[in-house]
This record gives sequence, structure tokens and C-alpha cells, in this order.
Amino acid sequence: MSAKFKVFLPCEKANHVCDKTQYKEASIWEKIKLNVHLVYCRACREYTKKNTKLTKSVKTSKIECLDKNCKEAMKKEVDKAIKEQTA
Repeated sequence: MSAKFKVFLPCEKANHVCDKTQYKEASIWEKIKLNVHLVYCRACREYTKKNTKLTKSVKTSKIECLDKNCKEAMKKEVDKAIKEQTA
């Protein structure tokens, strides 16, 4: 049987597929192999559970990012403070 059709994944690859799945980048075959792996691997089930919880938290958060002008102003202030400290 060729390597392409192996169903069992090592944990490292299973975690990578878990990440890809959350970003809708995993293929159907990868998802199938991940689910088979999760049946027998408690550590990866826990990783998947925590990863899913983190993704939901980020999506439902009400975080507002600074606009570009504000970031530039802050950067200038930090650079100025660094120059003052090193001079």
C-alpha cells in the first residue's frame, strides 16, 4: 500500500491537520485521517478541544485594533523614548 493511503497519522501531523481544519484548509482525506487519529489519541483530542475553544474565543471577542495613524504615532513616541534613554 502506498504512503498516500495510510490512515494513521503521528501526533505532530494530526495537530497540523487540526490547525488546517480550523482555517478551512484541510482536505477531506486529511479530515478523515484526523478523525481516525482522534479516536485513539487522548492528547490530540485535548489539543483539538483547546484549539477549537481558542478559535471561538477569538472570533467572538470584541477586540478593536488601532488604526495605522495611531500605531505610527505610538512607534514614534517609543523611538523617541529609546533615543532619550540611550543618549
